[in-house]
Amino acid sequence: MSKVVDILAKSQEQKSSTPDFSFEYFPPKTDAGVENLYNRFWRMSKQEPLFVDVTWGAGGRTSDLTMGLSANATKQFGLEVNMHLTCTNMVSGAVEKALEEAKANGIRNICALRGDPPEGEKKWEAVEGGFTCALDLVKHIRKNYGDYFGISVAGYPEGHPDAIKKVEDVSKLTKAEAARQINVDGEIWVCYDEDYQKELAYLKEKMDAGADVILTQLFYDADVFLAFVDSCRKIGITAPILPGIMPIGAYGGFKRMTGFCKTRVPEDVAAVIEELKDNPDGLKQQGIQIVANLAKKVWDSGKVPALHFYTLNQETATFAILKSLGVQLVDLKTEEMVARAAEVKEEVKAMMAK
Repeated sequence: MSKVVDILAKSQEQKSSTPDFSFEYFPPKTDAGVENLYNRFWRMSKQEPLFVDVTWGAGGRTSDLTMGLSANATKQFGLEVNMHLTCTNMVSGAVEKALEEAKANGIRNICALRGDPPEGEKKWEAVEGGFTCALDLVKHIRKNYGDYFGISVAGYPEGHPDAIKKVEDVSKLTKAEAARQINVDGEIWVCYDEDYQKELAYLKEKMDAGADVILTQLFYDADVFLAFVDSCRKIGITAPILPGIMPIGAYGGFKRMTGFCKTRVPEDVAAVIEELKDNPDGLKQQGIQIVANLAKKVWDSGKVPALHFYTLNQETATFAILKSLGVQLVDLKTEEMVARAAEVKEEVKAMMAK
């Protein structure tokens, strides 16, 4: 197993004209969902992603499942795993246990995050004896495990949601602030320049403490992302920055996610979304084109080593976007692949029955 930073360096040496990519998954809530995800691991692994992420779950409530999914993705499906680890509801001992288990299972990569508030709570608070932020976690991993783990951290092109504030007077926004402004149900919000610089400085602290890759929050404005990359480079951050690409699915899910993350949605994109909100199939098709255009602009900039897809545990939209970008995908409908998929399905059932 390899570290993500080394995988990215190797992929850069090959200089492909089409993008390399990685996939992110979240732990399902049911056994049937877990079984489906294992089968999806196999199907999506055939496209040779550079690595896959498995999230820790809001509030740390799926930590055991995350570990199991990550271990099996590594051992059963041969995937390079970047396992998320958050500070939410995690005392120091629990973090240590997770890191030891990850190491025992051959996992070489950790995405160190503060995490979201526990389910049902709006404010994030550290537990007694726990870590207060991702920086604490990065420092702890490097201090206790040296260079064994590759460490990725989150980057926020529009600013962290906690640093995004409601705007009272839009006319007073600077040019940079105006470019980042976010419309949330008719109200304008923004991460002001002063706060944005603090966010960048904190990101630099995480990198200086030992993180070696940045995975960004989802975004739908390529210019905002590219400006973020330039800002990182200006303050001396040299690590690879992977853009978080999220396909557009159902209208309700899109609105919830962009609202929760305070994501900027350009006016032209927002107009299409609203026009098709009662046309699910049309929205999915237009969503694929919108995100493909976004991903192409980011990739063509030459500023990223790969694309990181928030798959929402689905492959159809992600595969369609990759096809639009010229990626030659393995045909999973051949007789041989269909037969092998049936075998994998039985193998997964047997694995889950143990």
